[in-house]
Amino acid sequence: QVQLVESGGGLVQAGGSLRLSCAASGRTFTTYAMGWFRQAPGKEREFVAVSSWSGGSTYYADSVKGRFSISRDNAKNTVYLQMNSLKPEDTAVYYCAADQGGCSGYGCYTNKYKYDYWGQGTQVTVSS
Repeated sequence: QVQLVESGGGLVQAGGSLRLSCAASGRTFTTYAMGWFRQAPGKEREFVAVSSWSGGSTYYADSVKGRFSISRDNAKNTVYLQMNSLKPEDTAVYYCAADQGGCSGYGCYTNKYKYDYWGQGTQVTVSS
């Protein structure tokens, strides 16, 4: 079993920055691909970013490319999402997720239904 806990959300004005953290426990962190998803009120949960199990490959949703950056610190069992140039459209609950295996490539990593474990989420609100 894997437990994921997000933190770092909050209220920020448009153009500002936030860094989200996701602490993982329960299994070997280094063998899991780690992703970030978000869900705005009345909308489906959508892909944001992912880091492969090795950290050697990253993918981003078109809506956040150039603004968000995912990274991981395996020694601390933590994955981060640095969010810059935030827009009101980024307002959502942000979730981290873990895939224990079976995912390879963009088509799988960006599919929320492929992930095995989810955190409880952290609220990000961007004001205009």
